[in-house]
Amino acid sequence: MKATHDDTTFTLTGEIWSATYPLEELPKWLRFYRARKARFPKAKGAYEPTIAALEALAMELGVTVPE
Repeated sequence: MKATHDDTTFTLTGEIWSATYPLEELPKWLRFYRARKARFPKAKGAYEPTIAALEALAMELGVTVPE
C-alpha cells in the first residue's frame, strides 16, 4: 500500500485499487482502518499495510491521530 499527497488530497494506492480523498479526511480514514483491524482480527493483517501507509503520511504531514 502506498499513500501520496498533494496540497489538497491524498491518494491510497493498493495492488488493484486506488482512491483519492481530501487531506482533512486523513484522520477519519486512519481511524476507520484501525477500527476495521480491531473489529475483524481474523483478517490476519489485511489492514496493516493501509494503516502503516496512513500513519506514515500523518507523520509526514504532522497530523496527530490518537489510537
